[in-house]
Amino acid sequence: MNDDQLDVQTTQAPPAFAVTSGRVRGYHRAAVDTFLSSARRAFETGGDELTAEDVRTASFPLVKGGYVVADVDAALGRVEDAFAARERDRVVRTQGAGAWVEQARAEAQVILDHLARPRRHRFARTGVLTFGYRLDEVDHVSTRIVRYLRDGDPLTAEQLRSAAFRMQRGGYREEQVDALLDATIDVILAVR
Repeated sequence: MNDDQLDVQTTQAPPAFAVTSGRVRGYHRAAVDTFLSSARRAFETGGDELTAEDVRTASFPLVKGGYVVADVDAALGRVEDAFAARERDRVVRTQGAGAWVEQARAEAQVILDHLARPRRHRFARTGVLTFGYRLDEVDHVSTRIVRYLRDGDPLTAEQLRSAAFRMQRGGYREEQVDALLDATIDVILAVR
């Protein structure tokens, strides 16, 4: 190989995560890389353009040959934790620890009030012909959340992030359940 050929050759960095194969779809590699690069930049510069909630709600197209979803989700969980800790430190520094604790306590009470509704009636339901989250599965997770907030039973943000529900006709509306899970994750991260 001569010098001209060496100049033309480009070296590609290895993928940041394991890559799917066959028919399995994964997260679009460029989209993930771009998002994580901007998250790193925002965290290092201390900017406010990205929050823990933004990291939690990030989504990427599913494609063949993409990054393995579980690997990326685990990394995003760690990034979210870092942003949440930074946000907590900012509030504690500017408003005091009492303000942070009071805010977390108020959010926890809103969640508990919502989950005080009877089983099978904790969230709005989809129509009879439309699919939503299975009632029994969501109610089970809801009970775990109540036990965590009220009794101090163990529950981690990662357990809630990885919660997955099967679908049923007339099930709970996904957006309401997801919003409550997000709010609970915020509380868990706040009291770490």
